[in-house]
Amino acid sequence: MRAIRLHAFGPAENLVLEELPDPVPGPGQVRVAVAAAGVHLLDTALREGMPGPFPAPAELPTVPGREVAGRVDAVGEGTDPAWLGRRVVAHLGMAPGGYAERAVVDAARLHVIPARLDEAEAVAMIGTGRTTMGIVQFTDLTPDDVVIVPAAAGGIGTLLVQYAKNAGAVVVGLAGGPAKVARVRANGADAAVDYTRPDWAAEVRAFLGGDRRATVLYDSVGGDTGRTAVDLLGEGGRHVVFGWSGRGLHDGGPLTFTDGELADRGITSEQVLGRVMLDRAGGDVRTLETRALTEAATGRLRPAVQRFPLAAAAEAHRALETRRTTGKVVLVP
Repeated sequence: MRAIRLHAFGPAENLVLEELPDPVPGPGQVRVAVAAAGVHLLDTALREGMPGPFPAPAELPTVPGREVAGRVDAVGEGTDPAWLGRRVVAHLGMAPGGYAERAVVDAARLHVIPARLDEAEAVAMIGTGRTTMGIVQFTDLTPDDVVIVPAAAGGIGTLLVQYAKNAGAVVVGLAGGPAKVARVRANGADAAVDYTRPDWAAEVRAFLGGDRRATVLYDSVGGDTGRTAVDLLGEGGRHVVFGWSGRGLHDGGPLTFTDGELADRGITSEQVLGRVMLDRAGGDVRTLETRALTEAATGRLRPAVQRFPLAAAAEAHRALETRRTTGKVVLVP
């Protein structure tokens, strides 16, 4: 099979297409003929050997990637043979191996792909979709809410805009550059604003008009953009943090506030990634995965997907790192 291997930590060019033996499923596992493999921004950090929610590979070379969808073409000992031939999607968990034409998956991690979804869309929902479902657990949106979504042209941002609109909220989507702003507008945001413009916050205030302020900020950016967006929250506003990809404010980490600052502003700020998200879901990540796939199957959420050939994995990484992507990035063997 063809697969992408990483032989040394470093730049995207270290991702190399190679021929490898087909993996063999062990007990309780299946082998998936991969039709789509998810690429996450976290993958770029792991490629460089940086720590994160998943540890960097202890041994190299390795095949990166933890999200796959395709058709089961082999089952291991003790695995239900009924899986053979079924279209499935799975997050591989701690074990990588997704950037390949075939991948081994624990059967317990499998979900059957709903009929209306293709494999790339299913990968988007098993990754960014499940995170989106985890984020929105922390907000009970109503038509009275005004929601700001930075990075609204990204995979999670696209879904958050749709989710908030489904709840009846007014949605302001932020994106970088005219093309991304157009996508955010087409996705249903009430206002789509280019945050690379120096006067973008004034544009948001003009759209809201009068004394109306934002009530929820879904912040995956932090940095200068995140700080400015926080200033748009009114009293009682909720700052929901699930990333910090932005620059500025010393170029590192999420925005932080003292209890005094929060009290003075009359807002709350909550970091929702990791254990706190899983605990809110009852300790079972499959709950979030199932919710995400169900939302897509019913058409309430529609993931945006940007496809790259498997051989262009390095290009996909570079595009992610330089913010030239829209939606969920997927490799197609």
